[in-house]
Amino acid sequence: MNQTLNADQTLELLTSNTVQVIPEHELLKKLQKSRKLVIKLGMDPTAPDLHLGHTVVLSKMRQFQDLGHTIIFLIGDFTTRIGDPTGRSKTRPPITIEEIEHNMKTYFEQVGRVLDASRVEVRYNSEWLNKLSSIDMIQLCGKVTVARIIEREDFAKRLAGQETVGLHELLYPLLQGYDSVTLKADVEIGGTDQTFNLLMGRFLQEQWGQEPQVVITMPLLEGLDGVQKMSKSLGNYVSLNDSANDAFGKLMSMPDSLMWRYFDLILHKTKAEIADMQERIAYESCNPMELKKEMAHAIIARFWSVQEADTARDTFVALFQKKDYSKAQEVTLSQDVPNPLWVVDLLKNINAITSSSEAKRLIGSGAVHIDGYPEITFKTEVAWRAGMTLKVGKHRIYKIV
Repeated sequence: MNQTLNADQTLELLTSNTVQVIPEHELLKKLQKSRKLVIKLGMDPTAPDLHLGHTVVLSKMRQFQDLGHTIIFLIGDFTTRIGDPTGRSKTRPPITIEEIEHNMKTYFEQVGRVLDASRVEVRYNSEWLNKLSSIDMIQLCGKVTVARIIEREDFAKRLAGQETVGLHELLYPLLQGYDSVTLKADVEIGGTDQTFNLLMGRFLQEQWGQEPQVVITMPLLEGLDGVQKMSKSLGNYVSLNDSANDAFGKLMSMPDSLMWRYFDLILHKTKAEIADMQERIAYESCNPMELKKEMAHAIIARFWSVQEADTARDTFVALFQKKDYSKAQEVTLSQDVPNPLWVVDLLKNINAITSSSEAKRLIGSGAVHIDGYPEITFKTEVAWRAGMTLKVGKHRIYKIV
């Protein structure tokens, strides 16, 4: 435990850059205790990779970890089968156990980019939720009224719009809350969109006679479009599994106005530091692109490596400022790949996309160019060849070799 900070100073550190601490005075009381606190963060493996938006919450966990507290990274392998209804206008499609297991494989390695992996306790909520009997479920459901559940904004909107709400979806916040009961969490951290679920954990702990957890909500990081929160389903994300070059290019594609949020939430620059950078741009002593390159380099250095950040920056300058396509990412197609090839399959073969829907979005917005020609449609057949260049999005260029 860090002995250089008293409880008040520690509270100031841990509440910095948060949206809400519910309630703050209880967090102070917990910090004044001599024992380590149990800090919980839960994530459902609905996709195989984490993105920069997740690092906002993970960084707050790291602060608790550096102070010596017990960090529990909870993988919601059971709750994923239900699907978190948060922010959903309709019921999530079901996900198979095989998909869940596939998605979990790289989670821990990615979490280790932010947390000290040697001091993280990883748990899976299937450990206890799989064991709940019918009587246990009835007792759990008896702790909460239907009125309390459907007052949730997501459910209220769907019911008002005469959209269906599955009975299993009503169970999601109860099961997530029961995780806190089982783990006896002192603090649970999540994004602001998780507030209802986090407070359910606090409520259920009280029902079980436990000291309720403190809820800390963190701001949501806007995605690269600068409008909606970062999300893989919206295609506006930077994955921690992206190559450093791809991640750098994606960061450079964001609107200039958005980089201040990334300087704040990802790089933890102070208000004074951000104001100074904005002033430099206002007085034209600094080009916004140069600042954005500084931001992208710092983010890649933090979550990938300094060497990869240097290489990614140099590659970006060569490709997009000097138009030197010899630095493009080289890709190889095997001889058994058909020629010509549907453009979507071509993009999949060079690993430029992960789904046909992503291809449709990119092509529809004119973001796919082949050998410099933008006249690409979703039905285009491509006669591919060695030396062909493909630009995908604003800042990704591939060369077939």
